[in-house]
Amino acid sequence: MSDDDQRQRLARLEARIAAARKAAEPPPRREDHHAQAHLAWRMVIELVAGLGIGFGMGYGLDRLFGTIPVFLVLFTLLGLAAGIRTMLRSAREIQGERMAGPAGQEDERG
Repeated sequence: MSDDDQRQRLARLEARIAAARKAAEPPPRREDHHAQAHLAWRMVIELVAGLGIGFGMGYGLDRLFGTIPVFLVLFTLLGLAAGIRTMLRSAREIQGERMAGPAGQEDERG
């Protein structure tokens, strides 16, 4: 084999390697710029909803029984705990979706 033949074979091989690398690259991820804000607002709303429901129930029970704000404080704290628990559940759900995202893309191509 001459040097020209080897150079041509080497050039074809490099082109095939470059094409294979390009095909193996994952497509660039384009995330919605508002996705993070949406997630943050979702968590804030979950927390405030828990607090609001607990406050409303406590206030209602205090008015019903004519007590000092014992139920108000108790149910507000329970609402806070429920809101935090819901926020953590949502965070785990979102994290699971993000961790499964790249793996699901690889399975589709393979």
